Amino acid sequence: MPEVIFPGPDGRLEGRYHPQKAKDAPLALILHPHPQFGGTMNNKVVYNLHYAFHRLGFAVLRFNFRGVGRSQGEFDQGIGELSDAAAALDYLQVLNPNARQSWVAGFSFGAWIGMQLLMRRPEISGFVSVAPPANMYDFSFLAPCPSSGLVINGEADRVAPPSDVLKLVDKLKTQRGIEITHDVIPGAGHFFDKQLEEMTGKVERYVQSRTAVEDAS
Repeated sequence: MPEVIFPGPDGRLEGRYHPQKAKDAPLALILHPHPQFGGTMNNKVVYNLHYAFHRLGFAVLRFNFRGVGRSQGEFDQGIGELSDAAAALDYLQVLNPNARQSWVAGFSFGAWIGMQLLMRRPEISGFVSVAPPANMYDFSFLAPCPSSGLVINGEADRVAPPSDVLKLVDKLKTQRGIEITHDVIPGAGHFFDKQLEEMTGKVERYVQSRTAVEDAS
């Protein structure tokens, strides 16, 4: 898969881009966990999400936030990272001007950034939020949440406790015009060590069902 370097708001950003032959292929941007706790675009969850979307026919980009790997800049408490994500989506859209859909998927810290990007970019039609850290970050900006999506987390997650994720999901489900699907993986911790394949399979089935309906309409 080709390595790419593209311009970000605070210098160059390093990514991995996996295109499709179809010119109208949908797009997926994948966002990694917290940079200060070892999060990179090569995290196993991020890597598996990347290939899950590509198997479904998406042109996919994952990248390192500022200060990670070969990406320039320094950690910016989420503010700069949101700008990085917007720049990455811009880059992906320039490469695929005829894309019929755009999705964002994020894991942990990346889920928080992804949901904020969702609010800024009305062209994003779907999202996957894996283990959103609702206990650490304020998600009240999702008012209203503009798109339907999947929230998936582990039953034994001690980093992002299931009770906090459930409160977030319940709040989102009260909003009209969207549908939030919530899936809990039994026995799984924050990194889905033994349940990675199960988690990825659930994501694939959800995205496949959504895109099939939207392509048919």
